[in-house]
Amino acid sequence: MKARLYEKYVKEVAPALKAKHNYSNVHLIPKFEKIVINMGVSASLEKSAIDDAAKDLTQITGRKPATSKSRHSIANFKLREGQVIGCRVTLRKDAMYEFFDRMVAAALPRIRDFRGLSPRKFDGRGNYTFGIADQTIFPEIELDKIKRTQGMDVTIVTTAKTDAEALDLLKLMGLPLAEAKVVEVKAEAKPEVK
Repeated sequence: MKARLYEKYVKEVAPALKAKHNYSNVHLIPKFEKIVINMGVSASLEKSAIDDAAKDLTQITGRKPATSKSRHSIANFKLREGQVIGCRVTLRKDAMYEFFDRMVAAALPRIRDFRGLSPRKFDGRGNYTFGIADQTIFPEIELDKIKRTQGMDVTIVTTAKTDAEALDLLKLMGLPLAEAKVVEVKAEAKPEVK
């Protein structure tokens, strides 16, 4: 059975995007390609920190994360070449839609004072990246077993060519984006010169 959000994309979002942007071909309609979740771990923390981050990421995504290793040694950061400094998971197809659905419906509303994600986090090629400061917003994480709060970066990679097309796609898929505040400047009446 296909994910609920994929069916929404096929039945509602794709026709709406095609009507708005007048695509000549169905393959030009933007869609999600993958979602990448990345957790960076400070090199100065103890060795179990990376294991805890990998365990949390496994619970959140349902996939085993790949570890990221440093490429260079940097003495000021106490970093050695080949040291594990993070973990990441790439989700595609049904797993991607399921994660997006859980994130939008359950996790993001649990952020304190949440007013929507910034619409200015696009990279210029139609991809959207935002950070989550605390992994405990996901309902899969048990608060009793957390040793430290760990943030993560979520990148939504789309096939959109421009940021405007990707913004329309994300809004129609239900990502809570904050509205850009429009500042109105009132024109002051200039005194007449006689």
